Amino acid sequence: MPQIFFLSRPWDDRDVTWKFRRRPAPAEPDTLGGHVRVDSRTKNLTKRLSAGDVAVIDHEDIDRVSAEALVACQPAAVLNAAKSTSGRYPNMGPGILLDAGIPLIDDLGSQIMDLHEGDVVRVDESGAVHRGNDLIAEGEWQTDELNSAKMEEARSGISVQLSAFAHNTMSYLEREQDLILNSVGIPSVRTDFDDRQVLIVVRGYHYKDDLQSLRSYIRDYRPVLVGVDGGADAILELGMRPDVIVGDMDSVSDEALNSGAEVIVHAYRDGSAPGVKRVEELGVPYIVFPMTGTSEDAAMILADSKGAKLIVAVGTHSSLIEFLDKGREGMASTFLTRLKVGGRLIDAKGASQLYQSRISSWQLVALVLAGVLAMAAALTTTEVGQTALGLAQAWFLDIGNWFTNLFR
Repeated sequence: MPQIFFLSRPWDDRDVTWKFRRRPAPAEPDTLGGHVRVDSRTKNLTKRLSAGDVAVIDHEDIDRVSAEALVACQPAAVLNAAKSTSGRYPNMGPGILLDAGIPLIDDLGSQIMDLHEGDVVRVDESGAVHRGNDLIAEGEWQTDELNSAKMEEARSGISVQLSAFAHNTMSYLEREQDLILNSVGIPSVRTDFDDRQVLIVVRGYHYKDDLQSLRSYIRDYRPVLVGVDGGADAILELGMRPDVIVGDMDSVSDEALNSGAEVIVHAYRDGSAPGVKRVEELGVPYIVFPMTGTSEDAAMILADSKGAKLIVAVGTHSSLIEFLDKGREGMASTFLTRLKVGGRLIDAKGASQLYQSRISSWQLVALVLAGVLAMAAALTTTEVGQTALGLAQAWFLDIGNWFTNLFR
């Protein structure tokens, strides 16, 4: 059975660097199986996925964030109803799963989603999925070679995606120029942003590590803490409370929503907001912010329009591949939002990768031992040291005699 490991060789794809530790996968796929966990939304599935489970998803073009979340859960395999790489652009998710040694069976069709939570399945070397004696679906077992070929094919067609991205950007500008240029439609909020620094946390690449690296900054400058959906939970995990939560409310926890933060529900331009139902059920006060684009954009535009002196962003999207990897046309809005915010935006993404100490733990231990040995040598070879040792020896003898007399 293929096994799951964290591997140590680096994997690079253009502007992205990431690491896993891995043992070589078997040359040929073998039969595997386990209890399934089923969800069409990968980010919901990973909340209840445990090591050794079989993840069943319906996720075309698996993105990097979803793949990293799956790898962290260490499933026995990932069964995808859709194509993990459609060829639309070179998405990074399948390569991340394969580099982590996690079997990926692709394009199984919608029938795989009919499995029930907890069903036991087995997958044979042809990519066929069985429940007991019943054949459920047949897919394609992904390999490094097959994924590399798909990535190369997808790169050749990225010019088409670039053209579509530019078109979406112009369409967004036409629809939202009053909002972007004149701040028309920005809701009133109780949180004071004026002339303050703002830290916006998005559930993106390395967001948890980057947030950890900013602990000193948060302590010293006390910025307004804004969590975008699941980013609010990352702030709570840091031992702090978000001041504002902006988002669709689909990936933030009840604990975060009840933390006392000001809740701003991101709505569609027509005013409809699916997230309203959830916050009303929790009895949490909220404000609706209708705008085209992403919740990430809403948080930045809100902070900018309310007079923030500086906006520090963690986990946000900044490159074309990241925009496409997000998988939404609306990501074109993020490009314009960044232009609008301009020099007040500092992208802290990757801050945890900027510098890492080269001093390992065993080197620190060796340094401490060397210091202890040097001190011991000084005490035994100098007159002052010998006198100090004699006094210490006499003191310990007095304590020993006191205990001896105490128990006689």
